[in-house]
Amino acid sequence: MMKQIEGSQGIAEAVALCRPQVVCAYPITPQTHIVEGVGAMVKAGALQHCEFINVESEFAALSVAIGASAVGARAYTATASQGLLFMAEAVYNAAGLGLPIVMTVGNRAIGAPINIWNDHSDSMALKDAGWIQLYAETNQEAADLHIQAFRLAEELSCPVMVCVDGFILTHAFERIEIPTQPQVDAYLPPFAPVQQLDVDNPYSIGAMVGPEAFTEVRYLGHQKQIEALDVIPRIAAEFEAAFGRASGGLVRPYRVEGAETVVVALGSVNGTIKDVIDAVRDAGAAIGSITISSFRPFPLAELHGLLAGAARVVCVEKSLAPGLGGVLASNVRMALRGMAVPVYTVIAGLGGRPITRASLADVFHLAADDKLDDVTFLDLNHAVIAQQLALADRDRHSGPIAENLLKALNPGLVRAKPQDERPKP
Repeated sequence: MMKQIEGSQGIAEAVALCRPQVVCAYPITPQTHIVEGVGAMVKAGALQHCEFINVESEFAALSVAIGASAVGARAYTATASQGLLFMAEAVYNAAGLGLPIVMTVGNRAIGAPINIWNDHSDSMALKDAGWIQLYAETNQEAADLHIQAFRLAEELSCPVMVCVDGFILTHAFERIEIPTQPQVDAYLPPFAPVQQLDVDNPYSIGAMVGPEAFTEVRYLGHQKQIEALDVIPRIAAEFEAAFGRASGGLVRPYRVEGAETVVVALGSVNGTIKDVIDAVRDAGAAIGSITISSFRPFPLAELHGLLAGAARVVCVEKSLAPGLGGVLASNVRMALRGMAVPVYTVIAGLGGRPITRASLADVFHLAADDKLDDVTFLDLNHAVIAQQLALADRDRHSGPIAENLLKALNPGLVRAKPQDERPKP
């Protein structure tokens, strides 16, 4: 059924169609509407045989999901930003125990300073925790990926994180095709856990493991990720056959035939990138793009094949590895091993800053002429950066960086104290 609904509600309806048995909820913007939607369905009786548990923190939410999954229940939760970091210990535990939990991450910036808008800092911080990470480009794909995520998690007995750009997708109203319950039931079989605690046949789970076996335990978690490189495209193909639309998979190339410049990115920004590529390519430039749907496991072989004819690669990233540059670009360089292809990093959209077609077109033109810096910060305000550096250089007590930048950008809002009014050390 086609519906004009909020992205979060579309995700909630897709999750409910997967018949979760335990849903653990703690609100944090911008994922709150998702668990609110599921909770409303449980309360109304539309989602039956599901225990909706309000907990006291994000750490508790995933901890309860771990317990539920360990006893054989299909478990789901959602979080964002600092909430994901707060549950970091449990994120590693879920992966280490091989529990097939599905969790939505409504991608949002990490403080300080406080910022509630979208970038990928949160999920990137836990990219190597052992969870499969899928990134949605559209709200339709966000809904579809959750249905695939339960299938993937339970087939591999491995947790799956579905990453959805906060506000850009979670709070946007779009037309979304919501499948029927019989369709989802035919695609997603009842949960048959690989491991299940049983009071009549007790055993330990999460026991201490010493040096003699810890490497082997971690290797087996790695092996599941390697297996997922085959499982993800298979279940995506089966999804397309069952539901009549392509969604998910490892990578999705766009106009890469004959492209000398190839842009690689995660999430919703790919829509804007494709618009720019259409305009630039129609003007005669040889450019295409690749959307990464699966960031973990990372599709090294697929990227290697798709980028074999490229003269250069531009990675547009919504996160920053301070002191290094791009996280995605580092992974792409691994896929290009043995190929003399430069990889440019464009850091964009941090803290929800708009990523405009005009700005992207500018950097793509610079890249085509190989005039782009190795790491470029899209639309960076160099003047305010210089002002802050000069302030810090001349005044030991220059004050907090964030507030100084806001003062520089909005001088009429806050009156900066003259030097003689500042407290003496």
